[in-house]
Amino acid sequence: MPKMKTNSAASKRVRVTGKGKLMQVGSSMRHNLEHKSARKRRALSADQVLAPAQSKKIKKLLGM
Repeated sequence: MPKMKTNSAASKRVRVTGKGKLMQVGSSMRHNLEHKSARKRRALSADQVLAPAQSKKIKKLLGM
């Protein structure tokens, strides 16, 4: 049986912590940053834990 390939798009968007949680980079940080306050930009730059419903699907794509 061949090796299972991970979904490369999913692996670029999500990273796995030591305990197995999935972290994602928040949205709304690509452009139009000059209109957002510095406080909002700092809050959005932090990584976020993926929701449990989404993490189940992403773990399948990552081959976990």
